[in-house]
Amino acid sequence: MPEQALYLKWRPLSFDDVVGQEHITRTLRNSLVRGRIRHAYLFSGPRGTGKTTNARLLAKAVNCTHEDASIRPCNECHNCIAINENRFLDLIEIDAASHTGVDDVRELRDKIAFAPGEGKYKVYIIDEVHRFSGNAFDALLKTLEEPPDHAIFVLATTEIDKVPSTIKSRCLQFEFRRVSLQQVTERLGMIAENEGLNIEPSALELIARQGTGSVRDSISLLDQIVTEPDEVVTLELAQKMLGTANTIYVREVVNALVEEEVSVGIHVINKAIDSGSDPRQFGQQVVEFLRNVMLAQTASSDLVEASAEDQQMFDQLSQSISRSRLLKSIRAFNDAVNNYTGGWQPQLSLELALIESLQGDEVQVVQQVIQQTSAPQRPPVSRTEQAKTGGEQSEETADQSDEFERVEGTAPGEPPIYSVAKIRQTWIQIQTRVAQYNKNIPPLMDHAQARGIDGNRLILGVLNQFFLEKLSDPDRTKYIEQAIFDIHDVKLRIQAQIVEKLDESVEQITLSTEDDDPLIATARELGGEVDTDSE
Repeated sequence: MPEQALYLKWRPLSFDDVVGQEHITRTLRNSLVRGRIRHAYLFSGPRGTGKTTNARLLAKAVNCTHEDASIRPCNECHNCIAINENRFLDLIEIDAASHTGVDDVRELRDKIAFAPGEGKYKVYIIDEVHRFSGNAFDALLKTLEEPPDHAIFVLATTEIDKVPSTIKSRCLQFEFRRVSLQQVTERLGMIAENEGLNIEPSALELIARQGTGSVRDSISLLDQIVTEPDEVVTLELAQKMLGTANTIYVREVVNALVEEEVSVGIHVINKAIDSGSDPRQFGQQVVEFLRNVMLAQTASSDLVEASAEDQQMFDQLSQSISRSRLLKSIRAFNDAVNNYTGGWQPQLSLELALIESLQGDEVQVVQQVIQQTSAPQRPPVSRTEQAKTGGEQSEETADQSDEFERVEGTAPGEPPIYSVAKIRQTWIQIQTRVAQYNKNIPPLMDHAQARGIDGNRLILGVLNQFFLEKLSDPDRTKYIEQAIFDIHDVKLRIQAQIVEKLDESVEQITLSTEDDDPLIATARELGGEVDTDSE
């Protein structure tokens, strides 16, 4: 006979064993002591929080024969033992997902008239009741309005909004809540101790976090991890088996957001996924981490269930990131998790979330550079005139880019027609010029590197498929080619290719004199002057 699953083996046998739902168990107990038993109950809440378990406890308590009502269920009388062993004839559990039709409810209504065979009450537990059809609800409504004295209905649902108000009004409603991390961890520790399992407290906490407030899911994850009774389950082993990322990777991604290092963040994401982390769970960990930073920034780190050292870390991070960027990052990664569907590039949604989190700030920086370098070009004007001239300049720039004729790429192996070093020296200046045509392209250029010139083809090295696709699109590359022509008076054809890493030896060259600075050169071309006397 196969061994029983842990969540079934450790299902609560009394109201005292129920975790995290004291507001419900207290009310049910008081109603049992006072003899105020309702004919219909409606349990709603997230999965794995104890709805069906409490329904079974209620069925056991109302049929318990112990003299003291405060001790029911006693788990010692014939009825309690029969329910524990799943052989009590007067406890009927119905899965609404597979009994959705009106005929199923009519059959139930016909059988409900028969008196109980073993206990005092017939208890009908209808799980996932929201799956009933409209006609089935109508048939159930008639039964709830005029039930026999020996019948009790307990309806359970995870989607209370799909239950008609006519059904709700005829039931005593209880809302189950997600169980706190501490309570789930303690429950897992108790089970591990009684099962003789050797597992680190940090691993138990990780399992509880992955359970997201569901006791049943958390116990199932514990059952999944433990394969050998004598094996020591460490945090690293739990992370590997659950597909979660090392917390160091999560912190590095958040640090990349704080430091505005998109390239570093993408490297970390790929490293985490390559090491075996599940993309969805890694995204969830990032969202949870960012949420803790948000709590520390907007309220207090005391709200974060973490050690004192981690709370201090969240406080420090909350002071290093703006609220707008923090909220934007949370939304971006949360959308990436919710919309994740797998695919041949599992980490792509996370990479996009990282880029989107910082893209607005990067574009703003480029726009500020444009404003600073182009400001000396024209005298101060009124807001109205400035709007008009701005519109005219935008149209003029657009017309100029539309008139640009791209050249055909030369055959491979041709000698370079221009120096790649000059392109590297003026890369920021080229980005500034590109932003005048399309402000969304310069952030992509931050993740490309001029590697060489083959004939008239400028080879741009990129790190992954995402940037390869973006910088191979003619609608984008034509603006880069136009900007290079504007600055260097040479027509090159852009060709992107994936490289293993960006070579530090060909990073953007820092020039020794301010006369060679591309930004200053741009300012001078636009009519600006450099004040050498200012400090």
